[in-house]
Amino acid sequence: MLKIRLARGGAKKRPYYYIVIADSHSPRDGKFLERVGTYNPMLPKDGDKPRVTLKSDRIAEWLGKGAQPTDRVARFLSQDEALAGKVKWTQGQNLKKGEPGKKAQERAAERAQREADRAEAEAAAKVEAAEAAQRAKEEAAAAAEAAKNAPPVEEAPAEETVAEEAAPAEEAAAEGAAPEAAAEEAPAAEAAAEEAPAAEEEKTEA
Repeated sequence: MLKIRLARGGAKKRPYYYIVIADSHSPRDGKFLERVGTYNPMLPKDGDKPRVTLKSDRIAEWLGKGAQPTDRVARFLSQDEALAGKVKWTQGQNLKKGEPGKKAQERAAERAQREADRAEAEAAAKVEAAEAAQRAKEEAAAAAEAAKNAPPVEEAPAEETVAEEAAPAEEAAAEGAAPEAAAEEAPAAEAAAEEAPAAEEEKTEA
């Protein structure tokens, strides 16, 4: 498809554009078929020299061959008396001009997805924390109820307690007395054993 569009020229920060007939697949400043006008944005709008110059007859011929002007060029052509009836232009004709590009849309979608995931994670964490707090509250209430309903611990009578304490003391005293008695009997037995051989010796001598 043929396009009537702008091709940039001029110097840095001092742009100058040619209005050219080019294939729609060609680069902006690449190969073109014909120059049919110029556009100098550096000139004042109300100056002596016009900012836009057009070869109306050549443009009309290319329009007859099916060439389509871009939005900016269509604006220029609609202001020319010879071409006004052949080109229709309305302000904001390029409805997608202000829309972000494909990559910008992908980045925006990724940011939106990250925000949605973060919000979902925060909501899940809040729900989990609320459930944990509720479980802890229920467990504390159950423990308090169990402690309240538990039967009271019966205390043993004082006499039985004294008797139980006295019994181990008596047993300990008896155990302590037995070794002492055994220790006292041991020397007596040794003395008797020593006297027996002495008596036998006396009988032998007699």
